[in-house]
Amino acid sequence: MARQDYLFTSESVSEGHPDKVCDRISDEIVDLIYREARKQGDEALWKVRVACETLTTTNRVVIAGEVRVPDTFFKKDKQGNVVTLPNGEPAIAPGRFRSAARRAIRDIGYEQDGFHWKTCKIDVLLHAQSAHIAQGVDSAADAQGAEGAGDQGIMFGFACDETPELMPAPIYYAHKILELLADARKTGDGEAARLGPDAKSQVTVRYRDGKPAEVTSIVLSTQHLDEDWDSRKVRAVVEPYIRQALDGLPIADDCVWYINPTGKFVIGGPDGDAGLTGRKIIVDTYGGAAPHGGGAFSGKDTTKVDRSAAYVARYLAKNVVAAGLAGKCTIQLSYAIGVAQPLSVYVNTHGTGSVPDEAIEAAIREVIDLSPSGIRRHLNLNRPIYARTAAYGHFGRKPGRDGSFSWEKTDLVKSLRQAVKQAA
Repeated sequence: MARQDYLFTSESVSEGHPDKVCDRISDEIVDLIYREARKQGDEALWKVRVACETLTTTNRVVIAGEVRVPDTFFKKDKQGNVVTLPNGEPAIAPGRFRSAARRAIRDIGYEQDGFHWKTCKIDVLLHAQSAHIAQGVDSAADAQGAEGAGDQGIMFGFACDETPELMPAPIYYAHKILELLADARKTGDGEAARLGPDAKSQVTVRYRDGKPAEVTSIVLSTQHLDEDWDSRKVRAVVEPYIRQALDGLPIADDCVWYINPTGKFVIGGPDGDAGLTGRKIIVDTYGGAAPHGGGAFSGKDTTKVDRSAAYVARYLAKNVVAAGLAGKCTIQLSYAIGVAQPLSVYVNTHGTGSVPDEAIEAAIREVIDLSPSGIRRHLNLNRPIYARTAAYGHFGRKPGRDGSFSWEKTDLVKSLRQAVKQAA
């Protein structure tokens, strides 16, 4: 039997954390390519391929990876001819990608000497997608009538009834703290406007009888722009926002607070530490409360099942819980490169299910096509909606009118209930 009384901790990082700056830039590249492809029609959208990685350090950004892009991104000579590389591939023009990166850095808020959106050097090292990787997806589409997975791998989805968004409480509240602080910083709300973009939060929750009962420790390290601020001053500024974020979950009388425990935090972001795309995968998902597959999300188009299958696994787990079929649900999907349908579908409701897990597995196969193309159609993923996912978690967010976070909808509840009845 699972433990019912325990402490569990999750952390989050802000949009200005060096790794999150990289995730944001990589996802801005994905959005830029989807946005341009949309101008050329539906066929161009389905052909988009992006595997983009970003590195940041002091006043430097490096964007690298492989892409399949509309020809409007190709470099041209003075006569208007496409410039080709020695291997015959068209050269990618860097200008629009640099501009997208600068806009992202400016929006995050970096205008410090060691990292400034206007003056940092940006190298763009994008090249055409490998033909060998492309054939794994494209030739499978010809043979199976649905595109093959862009890679092998395992992906997990999770949901539980601990919060309104059916997320684990520790990660839900850790994200919420940083979101409120970012909003206050950007809107110029009093002294909070003197906070910097770089921050980390950590929340420890005491569980009683398997349910979140109270917060026992709060950790927050946040960059600040004033040299004379100390930890006490920072706490005075941020504590009201932390308490607002934790509304609905009691703070224990003996809760331990660690606010900027090392003292000053003026030098932050990529000037204080290097960043890379894909290094915050637990922050991106469930804060360690559920398993995670081997791949990150940001910088990838949705033929990459690292991204699309993780999204649909969350979608399915959330709908299982929303349908009242379980109080907690973990779903695993597995894929092979070039193969359209998943090799396995695994459901674990951790003893909370109202029906057998096997019945839910069978129902899932009935209600949705789990090939990459099926997932992309069902969740309408061929859109420029990914920059918003780069910070504060890919899950537990409100679906947007622009189609963002479509995997957070609970529109599959009725279909799942009906399919479970038939499978049981």
